[in-house]
Amino acid sequence: MDPINFTDDPVNASTSARNSSHLPAPASKVIIALPLFLSFIIGTITNGLYLWVLKLKMQKTVNTLLFFHLILSYFISTLILPFMATASLQDNHWAFGAVLCKLFNGTLSLGMFSSVFFLSAISLDRYLLTFHPVWSHQHRTPRWAACIVLGVWISASALSMPYLVFRETHRDHKGRVTCRNNYAVSANWESKAKQALRHRIHAACFISRFLLGFLLPFFIILFCYQRVASKMKEKGLFKSRKPFKVMMTAIFSFFVCWMPYHVHQGLLLAENQPLLLQWTLIITVVTVSFNTVFSPTLYLLTGENFKNVFKKSILALFESTFSDISSAERTQNLYSIAQI
Repeated sequence: MDPINFTDDPVNASTSARNSSHLPAPASKVIIALPLFLSFIIGTITNGLYLWVLKLKMQKTVNTLLFFHLILSYFISTLILPFMATASLQDNHWAFGAVLCKLFNGTLSLGMFSSVFFLSAISLDRYLLTFHPVWSHQHRTPRWAACIVLGVWISASALSMPYLVFRETHRDHKGRVTCRNNYAVSANWESKAKQALRHRIHAACFISRFLLGFLLPFFIILFCYQRVASKMKEKGLFKSRKPFKVMMTAIFSFFVCWMPYHVHQGLLLAENQPLLLQWTLIITVVTVSFNTVFSPTLYLLTGENFKNVFKKSILALFESTFSDISSAERTQNLYSIAQI
């Protein structure tokens, strides 16, 4: 996964895109970096609060377990955003070393695959609850959910491993160090034979990533929510249109947040598309940043139980904080009086 550097090919696509468009290079860097920094600040705080409430303030159930690990996948990705923003501001110069180049890229891939897999698992869970209630009552337990969680993390880790292996730092002819995918795993970046091999492996990785990381999860989510909505409408379980709107919003947000990323990755395989690369890069950064920050809010705050527990937990946290401050102030005042 290359959310920012996008330098899978020996030629820096994002740099050539800036040089071929009317958008000044400094402006494009800021447009890319700003949402990443904002997403890091907002996402770290909000996702951290969500994780705290789900883990410590709510009963351990299948729902809370699945949503906890979904938010954890977003939180992991959020922690990498400042490094990506810094690299963007430095014209894709990577100043953090080869080890972190591999580690961050593998972590971002892990976050992408795990988040879409957990969304698929939550959709399938809703489907099973609706169409197989007896089976769900007998087998749908926190232990069953823990096995699903373990399977998702193992699958996401396995699919992320190639990007951990392929990712390398490379010094170009200008002396700039970039963090990019070396699909041929060869130090000879200029060889035509290696470039051809690199292109084929790149195409295979893109196709597998698109199919397993977008198309299949999207159809699973679409199918499950469509069937659940039809069943609930048929049984007259919709007292309002809100549940239907929530399902449609979930499907729409998944498509809008991830489709630009895969379009951009597909354009990297094509040649002479610098202007499209630039604009799809900017759109991708905005949508992925939005997804990291606001998708957890969409999925969690639509549940009445979570909203109530979240509000009470936050109020209790503030009350405890200010109560401790007040106690400390009273103690200090008494100490001052005693000194007089």
